[in-house]
Amino acid sequence: MIEREKKRERLVKKYAAKRAALKEIIYDESKPMEERFRATLKLAELPRNSSPTRLHNRCQLTGRPHAYYRKLKVSRIMLRELGSNGQVPGLVKSSW
Repeated sequence: MIEREKKRERLVKKYAAKRAALKEIIYDESKPMEERFRATLKLAELPRNSSPTRLHNRCQLTGRPHAYYRKLKVSRIMLRELGSNGQVPGLVKSSW
């Protein structure tokens, strides 16, 4: 899953300018309807994974999509494990 997400990030970056240009044409009401429709079809032909809404925040170590800490880019489970091992600077994991 981690590699799939990296591939999506590359596609989003690659097609960002093209998607923005097509969307600008689509939402410009001064353009003729045929031109706007052609732009819509071209946008639909782009790879599905090039849309930024397809990106998810995932743990960099496990690929887990839930309970993700943005600052550290890991899930809660890995944060607890790394904290217990003392591998996260400034984090003190209490145990009793």
